[in-house]
Amino acid sequence: MSTFGSESLEDPGGSLRPIERAFFDRPTLIVARELLGHVLVHRTPEGLTAGRVVEAEAYLGPNDPASHAYRRTARSRVMWGRPGTAYVYFTYGNHFCINVVTETEGVAGAVLIRALEPVAGLDLMRSRRGVGDPRELCSGPGKLTVAMGITGAHNGWDLTREPLYLAWGALREGETVGISPRIGIRRAADWPWRFFVEGSPFVSRSPRKSRAPRASWRP
Repeated sequence: MSTFGSESLEDPGGSLRPIERAFFDRPTLIVARELLGHVLVHRTPEGLTAGRVVEAEAYLGPNDPASHAYRRTARSRVMWGRPGTAYVYFTYGNHFCINVVTETEGVAGAVLIRALEPVAGLDLMRSRRGVGDPRELCSGPGKLTVAMGITGAHNGWDLTREPLYLAWGALREGETVGISPRIGIRRAADWPWRFFVEGSPFVSRSPRKSRAPRASWRP
């Protein structure tokens, strides 16, 4: 259960209450860990899709060489903005990734949502992704944006309000949080800033090494 406060997700279509901005207006490492179990929701004309966050990575500002905010650019300036804002970028020439901005406005930070456990709108997700196995629908940052209908047009969106937002959820009884180095980066590749639900079949890949959570750790 999140230490910030949460509620159980019993009815994906009716009990998805947006998370307040104060949740995101905190240190990035804390938000990244506590985001697990909460729900990314997107209501579109095609229908509702939703997924529990089961994997997330923390990226800080100028002191994090793996972060887009290591240097302030036109693309990364969103990371200095209002907490709870979506930072969506195009990568490797073929897919979008979605982050949620953290820290106090004026301090760069964001959490990359790496994987979701689908909980609503699976048929729509399958249609968008062209795969049937629910474990493959959102098991990676590029996969989940396709499944959820998220594009570059959502960059700068306020994720505390509909139609695209983060909603209160919870870790289930018995679920534990693991931590490992971040994935797919060359700089600061050994920093343990990837948080995931231990044993979840929906994460993007198995960790090289799981560690006890240390949400306050910084280099």
